[in-house]
Amino acid sequence: MLIKNTANGFTHSVSSEITPQRVYEGRRDMVKLMATGVAGAALASWAGREALAQGSGKLAPLVGGKSAVAGANVMEKPTAYKDASSYNNFYEFGTDKADPAQNAHTLKTTPWTVEVEGLVKKPAKYTLEDLLKLAPMEERIYRLRCVEGWSMVIPWVGYSLSSLIKLVEPTSSAKYVEFVTLADPKTMPFVGSRVLQWPYVEGLRMDEAMHPLALLTFGMYGEVLPNQNGAPVRMVLPWKYGFKSGKSIVKIRFTDKQPATAWNKAAANEYGFFSNVNPDVDHPRWSQATERRIGEDGLFAKKRKTLVFNGYEAQVGQLYAGMDLKKNF
Repeated sequence: MLIKNTANGFTHSVSSEITPQRVYEGRRDMVKLMATGVAGAALASWAGREALAQGSGKLAPLVGGKSAVAGANVMEKPTAYKDASSYNNFYEFGTDKADPAQNAHTLKTTPWTVEVEGLVKKPAKYTLEDLLKLAPMEERIYRLRCVEGWSMVIPWVGYSLSSLIKLVEPTSSAKYVEFVTLADPKTMPFVGSRVLQWPYVEGLRMDEAMHPLALLTFGMYGEVLPNQNGAPVRMVLPWKYGFKSGKSIVKIRFTDKQPATAWNKAAANEYGFFSNVNPDVDHPRWSQATERRIGEDGLFAKKRKTLVFNGYEAQVGQLYAGMDLKKNF
């Protein structure tokens, strides 16, 4: 069928079968039109159609521009929104993959603030609105590799964390960045369980945090983040196992000491501080040489090979030059 906006003559052909790829093609068409100045009047209606196409229809649109960062857009089939938003690890809402989607509706994301503190010249408390305006939004299509041996391909929306880091001006003593997740037992029913020590804490070395692929993330699939995916703001680090990307962040702290991170405290022999994707370093209880792509690879299908640094070796390999990656896992 054809959808036509009579205000500007914009006509778009829409298949009865809406797929993530068709949505991206449509978004690219819109970006081209915006560049020529003819799409202003159509933007709101297009954003609404796009949100519906993602299978949500309830979340506010958040569209990012094309990124010039090397490695920012993998040329692989994106995981279906329904899979990426319903198969999640977010232990504050339960330990089963379906629990976050079922339970995270209790999370209150407005108002929201993120406090930046520690070894910085300009400590501050930012509202979500402040962060949304801090730098231009970009869409980054990243691979996601879970330490459990499954993977996805997700289009995220955000900007490089380095934009915020430069603004707060870390001192020369700052060697690490720590990310603290909200821990509110009133809105996060599994906070207080014995699975982990709360709040959930993750951390990066400063050079990792400054890498342009380290994404401060506010949306996915052209919409704001669903609660179960770490709303309203999270990190995404595509070359590391997924648990390194802290969700629902309320504090960012700069320190001279390596942060004591949640999974490393729980089982240091299984979850190292760096946790870079590495097919040659197995988890003590399973191999990391292969992975299963959610929504594509069945339980009994041949698994695909895991890539060093999740396929981002050309971009991030130099960060670990000279390091023993089996010791510093």
